Order: sequence, then structure tokens, then C-alpha cells
Amino acid sequence: MRSPGARQGSTRVETILQAVDLCKVYGNGTAANKFVNLTVRKGEILGLVGENGAGKSTLMKVVYGEEPPSSGTLLLDGKPVRFGSSRDAIAAGIGMVHQHFMLVPSLTLAENLVLGREPRKKSGMYDLDRAVRIAEELSAKYNLRIIPRARVVDVSVSMRQKLEILKTLYRGARILILDEPTSVLTPQETDELFSELKALRDKGQTIIFISHKLGEVFQICDRVTVMRDGVVIATHDIGDVDRQTISNEMVGREVRLTLDKEPASPGATALEVRNLSFVDDFGITMVDRVSFSLRKGEILGVVGVDGNGQSELVRILTGHARTLTGSIRKGGTDLTNASPRRIRKAGVAHVAEDRMTVGTALPASIADNLLADRYSEPAFTGPGGFLRRSAIQAEAAGIVKRFDIRCSSPNQPVASLSGGNMQKVVIGREFTAAADVLIVSQPTRGVDIGAIEFIHRTILSMRDEGKAILLVSSDLGEVLSLSDSLIVMHAGRIVAWFPDAGGVTDKELGLYMLGLKTQDETEIRKVLHE
Repeated sequence: MRSPGARQGSTRVETILQAVDLCKVYGNGTAANKFVNLTVRKGEILGLVGENGAGKSTLMKVVYGEEPPSSGTLLLDGKPVRFGSSRDAIAAGIGMVHQHFMLVPSLTLAENLVLGREPRKKSGMYDLDRAVRIAEELSAKYNLRIIPRARVVDVSVSMRQKLEILKTLYRGARILILDEPTSVLTPQETDELFSELKALRDKGQTIIFISHKLGEVFQICDRVTVMRDGVVIATHDIGDVDRQTISNEMVGREVRLTLDKEPASPGATALEVRNLSFVDDFGITMVDRVSFSLRKGEILGVVGVDGNGQSELVRILTGHARTLTGSIRKGGTDLTNASPRRIRKAGVAHVAEDRMTVGTALPASIADNLLADRYSEPAFTGPGGFLRRSAIQAEAAGIVKRFDIRCSSPNQPVASLSGGNMQKVVIGREFTAAADVLIVSQPTRGVDIGAIEFIHRTILSMRDEGKAILLVSSDLGEVLSLSDSLIVMHAGRIVAWFPDAGGVTDKELGLYMLGLKTQDETEIRKVLHE
């Protein structure tokens, strides 16, 4: 059966971009790309998938001129090219939309669009009206609707995504490289983006679509290329392959794509949250009278478009921000505006959404990171405050083995690990802490499919041990598959509560996330379990 993303009866096979035996070896000897052979056809959407560290990003950096190849050839329209910078690649018709937007928030969309290539009046002065007309014309031509005079800071994430694509088209891109373009979009926004990308393809644009979400690859791509360990494993027509095959090729082993999840048996309330509020530095209310109860043996999911208060809620619950109103109680202990250390001592663990700056100390070793919250315990600190290094090493080695952290030794710096293994360090520390409440934020963001499988199984095992888990994730598939019940946040408020996460679709969630639907207060208050 053919994927809905693929075109029926397409015979176009003209090659626009080709990598031939392309290698990239860094100064420390790391071979990121090993004799890569890749063919991109004109007017197709090619999916590029692989685990973290597979070589996808390095290959695209070479294609986009951000890295020079060590050997091999890059062909554009059949002719060898070698880009000294991304400016050279852009001039040749290659554009890239990075996962993290490259926009100036305080400028308008039109100003961002023409930045660096501003239209000028005869006097040499910047022509703002002409910039707006350019934005309007491009928006209409490619059906990527934006508001040219609005500031970036005031528009939705999906409109910023469209602006990034228009920026590349304005600069003459024939080949678009999209890196995880749907990571912060709702299902409705994703569907809209995919319709627009297919329209671009049908107008002759070539798109390289990088994603960890295989469902999206099968929804939109014509072909898919799989990379592993710096090598191209295979390229398939999307209608001739299934997700299981792609997953196995990415990881190099059989991957279980479905979770064996038993129904939850929620117990007593472990964490009671009432009327929390938070106002940011700009005077915007980010958390608005949020209340819920988290029960033992339950995973309560929290979803919402990024920027609607989920991150601020987690910061309050973990002691990194102060609530203006309300209370947080764990059993008989009041944890309202308590310090992170006191909250941890009370039995609340925290998997931070940003593992690079909050979840880990990058220069420190794996062992030091794994035991950062317990080094002062008598088992690891002896008389006089001297650390028991042998005990620390033994404990760290045990966690490394249990959580399958791929490393040469526990003394290896965390900074040298892949994203997936770095996240396993965070998961290993927090899930072995003396805690019965786990606040887990974006547990698999930027993590490959092999690590995702492991992390999901681990979260479920924690629930089955009776832990109370608050799961915050922008991946709706993840929330729906793991959560027992879930709440939806919009504009800092809880706008819906679903007692059975398995009974709601991602499309329905999207309506609440966008603020198009809201439950009445009576339904929402049921999450208090009073």
C-alpha cells in the first residue's frame, strides 16, 4: 500500500544533488561521514533519518557549506561543487531551515525576510514598504501565509516556521533542507505545513526532510534514506517499505514500536497543586491559577503549544521559579516556593527539558553527574568530607549498566556523549533517586529511536513501581502513548482534562492547544480528585 505522502505514478527521476563517496573526518579522528553516496531527485521530498550520531547533521552541514568534506565529491546539477561557506551554498540555490529558528524577535516578519538583502530606495535608504510588498508577493506565490508587518515575537510558532521557509525562497533556494520542522507544531499546524510543502514540491522545489518522527516521514516523503554510524544504509521508495524496517535499519537491531502498557492503578494523591500563578519579566501571566492532583502509580500528561506555561509550571514545581499564589503540598509537607534542594530532599525528582544547561554539568564526568544529588550521603562521603571514590565508581558503573549508557567508562566527560546517551545520564540519576514523585519534561527531545524506546519503557516501569509521574512533552504521540490521563494548557491555564488519555485523538488535543475549544470548569476541576 502506498504512503499518502508519495505521488502516484510519478516518473520524474532527474538528479539535482548527489554526494559521491563523501567523507568527513574531524581533527580528533572522528569519522562522521564514511563514503556517503546520496542521490536527491529534482522535485521530490526526500526523508533523511537515523539515530543521533548517525551523520545526518554533518552531511547536511557539508551540503550547506558549513563544513568542508575531507574527501569525496558533491555534485549539483551534475557539476562538482565545493562550498566555502553557507553563503556559497545559498548562492548556488541551497537553503536550510534549522530546528532552532534564526530570526530577530523584535523585527517584523518582512524585515526578517529581507535581512541582509534589503530593498533600497534611490536615495539608498531602506525601503520598508517594498520589503512588505516582497513578503506579500512571496506569501501569495507559495501559499505560505504570513503577516508582514507583525513582529516575530507576536506571531505563532507555525508562522515563524513559514517565514523561515520564505527566507530561503527569497534567496533563490531550489533545494530546501528542513531540520525537524514540526518539533514545536500542533497536529493542525503540521498538516497545514505538509500541504504547503507538497505544493512547493509540485512547483518543482526539492526538499530534504530530516525528522525523528517516522509517521511524518511516511506522510509526506517520496523516498527515505537511512543513515547509521556515518554510512548510508539504504534508500527506499516510501511506498515499498514500512516503519518497522526503517526503525530496524536505523538502530541495527529489532526495535519494538509499540509499548506493552498495562492499565494504571492510581493510588493516593502524591502531589497537590493549587492555584499556582507566575508572571514573567515582561508582565505576561504565564501560569494562571493552575490546580491539579498527581496520584501514585499514574502518569499525568501535560500538553500545550510551547510557550503556554508548561515550562514555567515545571520551574515552579521544582523550585526554580516562585509562584505568586497558591500552594504545593506533598503529603503533609508544604513545598510552596521551597528551594530545589529541599524539594529533592522531600522526594521529588526532575528530568529537566534542557539537558545541556540544566540537566547535566557537561565538563564533569558521567559518574559525577550521576551522583550529583547524593554525593554527600555517608555511602559516598567519609570522615572529614573526603569522597569515597571507589563507592562512587561502583554506584556509577551500576547505573551505567542498568540504563545502557554507551560510554568507554564512567569517567568519560558527559559532553562527549551523544544526545541520547546524555539523556540516559539524566534519566539514570533521576530515576534512581530516593523519590516517589517524578517530574519529567521533554524526556526524548532530540533523542533517536533506540534511546526513545528505552526511555519510554523505563518511564512505564517507574509508574508500575508506584511512582507518581508528571510528563510534560511537546510530542503528542509520546504523551498519548505513555499517559494515563492528561491536561491541556493554553495561555497559562488548564483548558481541558481527559481522565483516559487513550480516549482522545491528537487532532482533538490540537483544538484545545490552539484555544479553539475549552472544557467547562466543572470538568476541569475533576483533575483535583477531591
